[in-house]
Amino acid sequence: MLWSNYFIPTQKENPSDAKIPSHQLMIRSGMIKQESAGIYSWLPLGLKVLKNIENIIREEQVRAGAIEILMPTLQSSDLWNESGRYDGYGEEMLRVTDRHSRVLIYGPTNEEQVTEIFRKYIKSYKNLPLNLFHIQWKFRDEIRPRFGVMRGREFLMKDSYSFDLNEVSAKVSYNKMFVAYLKTFQRLGLKAIPVSAESGPIGGNLSHEFSIIAPTGESEIFCDKNLLDIDINKKDYISDEEISEVVEEYLKFYSATDEKHDSEKFNSMVKNGEPNIWKRN
Repeated sequence: MLWSNYFIPTQKENPSDAKIPSHQLMIRSGMIKQESAGIYSWLPLGLKVLKNIENIIREEQVRAGAIEILMPTLQSSDLWNESGRYDGYGEEMLRVTDRHSRVLIYGPTNEEQVTEIFRKYIKSYKNLPLNLFHIQWKFRDEIRPRFGVMRGREFLMKDSYSFDLNEVSAKVSYNKMFVAYLKTFQRLGLKAIPVSAESGPIGGNLSHEFSIIAPTGESEIFCDKNLLDIDINKKDYISDEEISEVVEEYLKFYSATDEKHDSEKFNSMVKNGEPNIWKRN
């Protein structure tokens, strides 16, 4: 394909509202075009990159045993009222009223929708465990969208939802996703640190964020440097027990977001001379 026959609208100067290098370069190289605050068009070059990332994520999800579906961007508010999350999710949720005065939601997440699918079609424990995932556009009305596509309002997101017989089975499903995310980041050339985190409005009693150390970071994490030395290349999708061992290798080292950080425990570790404990953005 000749450059002259393609569409790559580059520009020489940095856009005035782009503050970090990745945002500046994506616009200057003709990958994206900002349409409004936190909302972008993906131009041909950027779309190719986005699709490549999507395919890597999809491949690792399938390897971990998840099955792909596709759910709508607009969801019935009835499902959210039934779950009790309609009023509690907050102003990030975009609500739309159609011509029949029905309230629809531009999905910020899909727990309600996928549970509706599950309860309609799964009638026996013999169909469990089941892990369904989809890759779909989401909308969250961020109060301060910034950093280009890093903190946007409309974004392409992978969600995975497991249905299990008991807590033990649910932990196995969690561990498979834990390793799948590490493998995904590794294939993207990124070193991700699993960090204990709050579940937020989605809920749950076990949650990890996968953080990348970067100068443009906007959140503080506290972690052990040993986490950077674990070689995920040596791990694979093997037995449930071996996957659990991989996860435990990560969890034996301290890591936490600012919200989950145990300052007393952290200060005690520093006082005891543990050199690997650090704080980073």
